[in-house]
Amino acid sequence: MRKLLSLIIVAFAGFVLLYISRFWLFSLWERPGLFDLKSLPPQGGLLRSWLRGTDLVPFELMIWAIGGFLVLTGLEKIFDYLKHRPNNQNT
Repeated sequence: MRKLLSLIIVAFAGFVLLYISRFWLFSLWERPGLFDLKSLPPQGGLLRSWLRGTDLVPFELMIWAIGGFLVLTGLEKIFDYLKHRPNNQNT
């Protein structure tokens, strides 16, 4: 059960990372956005809109890749800690 929950959490994180990137291919909801939030457009690409107006726009893909790596590494560390956490029982 724990592995299934971990897999669901990682799949959701991957789904969110894909939506944030420019590689989102799906249009799962109508305009103006998910739950009528204009900040969640159906075409994804949130990182580009967040970086718009800054000097970091050319580095969007690199920022996304590093951010995705950090998120997935953080999830791995959390799952590893929860899997091997020490017992707080006094024996």
